[in-house]
Amino acid sequence: MSDRQELVIRGLHKSFDTAQGPLQVLRDIHLQVPQGEFVAIIGPSGCGKSTLLRVIAGLDPDYDGDVTLDGERVQQPGVDKGFVFQEHRLFPWLTVAENIAANLSLKDRATREKVKQLIHLVHLDGFEQAYPRQLSGGMAQRVAIARALLRDPKVLLMDEPFGALDAFTRAHMQDVMLNVWLQNRTTVILVTHDIDEAIVLAQRVVVMRAKPGSVQTIVPVNLPYPRKRSDTRLLELRREVLRQLESHMVEYTPVSVPRDTERRRSY
Repeated sequence: MSDRQELVIRGLHKSFDTAQGPLQVLRDIHLQVPQGEFVAIIGPSGCGKSTLLRVIAGLDPDYDGDVTLDGERVQQPGVDKGFVFQEHRLFPWLTVAENIAANLSLKDRATREKVKQLIHLVHLDGFEQAYPRQLSGGMAQRVAIARALLRDPKVLLMDEPFGALDAFTRAHMQDVMLNVWLQNRTTVILVTHDIDEAIVLAQRVVVMRAKPGSVQTIVPVNLPYPRKRSDTRLLELRREVLRQLESHMVEYTPVSVPRDTERRRSY
């Protein structure tokens, strides 16, 4: 398979220096993501999901192995990689349109037209001149998605982008994101803790294990869009992903606690 127009990860290892010595957080990651695919990454806390995303984004170039995008080794951030964080990170003194334009001038006709198209794509028509304080959490996150898409990145990286939203808004944002992807077909890699979110949105779900982080398995989601959350086939896939996660959960040895101490403990 050609590396062109793909994200290719081969033998990725990543460690951090600690007072106790090197701590390996990612071990022997292999993954190929063809252009236009939607991939979700899921796993227990501490398995290195966000670290993996930062490496792909070029935000952490200190790694062993190969990470290439469109045939070029990833070594630094660039406009070919869009990033959406859990927090929207909008500039409070800028309007919606200005936040999407970021460091580009709205005086430029091409930029102004692109921003207008993106505002329509994320369903924010009429809010062009609104400020972040006037937006709901979901609306602000839509601005962040539009901003990440402004320069037509080859890959859109999303780190728990809907994790801070309530359940209703989160479901709505999933639908918005799916609509954006179906129209643009930008390659998307979504890190999430939500199994339902992963199987509703993604074409493949990468399940990671922890200590150190590695790919446990990849679960294909071969179902047409749009997907109904009540579909029994999704429920079966949910059970499979959950089974994979549970099969490698860290086992903890229960600690005996005196009853009087247990009563005083605050949770």
